[in-house]
Amino acid sequence: MQTRFLLAICTLALGVQIAHADIILPDVNAKYVSIKQENPDRDAGYVVGDVLERTITLTIKKPYELVKESLPIEGYEHRYRGQISGIELIKINTQETSHSDRVTHVLRLKYQIFTTGKLAKPAALRAEIIKLRNTANKEIVQYRIPSFNFRISPLSVFGSVKLKEEMSPFVRPLRLDANQDILQLEIAVGLLSLTLIALLYIFGAYAWLPRMGAPFAKAYRDIRKMPNTTEELKKAVARLHTALNNTAGSILFSSNLADFLQKKPAFTPLKAEFEKFFTLSSEVFFESNEATHLGENPKDWLLKFCRHLRDCERGLTPNIPSKVSR
Repeated sequence: MQTRFLLAICTLALGVQIAHADIILPDVNAKYVSIKQENPDRDAGYVVGDVLERTITLTIKKPYELVKESLPIEGYEHRYRGQISGIELIKINTQETSHSDRVTHVLRLKYQIFTTGKLAKPAALRAEIIKLRNTANKEIVQYRIPSFNFRISPLSVFGSVKLKEEMSPFVRPLRLDANQDILQLEIAVGLLSLTLIALLYIFGAYAWLPRMGAPFAKAYRDIRKMPNTTEELKKAVARLHTALNNTAGSILFSSNLADFLQKKPAFTPLKAEFEKFFTLSSEVFFESNEATHLGENPKDWLLKFCRHLRDCERGLTPNIPSKVSR
């Protein structure tokens, strides 16, 4: 007896649910609801296991309010054309903001694909239907959230594929992220530029960089252009004397060299070369002896000495080869 009673109750409840499911509610007037959608950024190329997220922002004006029990249920498997689509709602988050004349609902829906096939096939995140209640007359109406259509791709391709025929206008071209490579290239170009500027500054013979127009830099450019003759050697020595006097602020001799080096200690590493220069100057202007104490051609040595002076006036340490003691 009890079994028959329970069976009757279940049958009645099932009949009520079916009858309720067959009831088609009227649509709400569009002026009471506004919607904003944030769908996935592509509509093709998804495979089994991929997760699609969409955000629906509904603004419902009073006197209507959302029937929260009509929201999509987690774990519900969508159907497409009567068949199980293999797309499941795995997460739903809701946020509600109330205003004087309206309420804004933010629905964050997360779906996952649990199906695949040999060929790409169409699928959709179905048009969710939610219910609204008129607080004035208790009328129940419905609102349809638009669907989002996309395609599910197979994990592997079967048979031969003609690439030109298989290209889909819905699939965006593959773009590699080159930002890191571009950053490294910019850093490398910057370092190379700084290195080239430094080399030009050290070895350059022109006056378009700071301190490249100083006395010894100009003297180096002039001496380098002079021919390697006895008469031109006198002009080269005189030209370097002029640069020394301009740098010292007075006439520089061997006798006042110590005072000059004390005032300008940057030239101290060249003290021995200063002594050789004054000896060379004396031999060139006042003696007939050939300059043999230099160990090399006088013009070449003079040019090298002038380059060392130029390095010192630029704040650099001249590269003076050390003597090997015997």
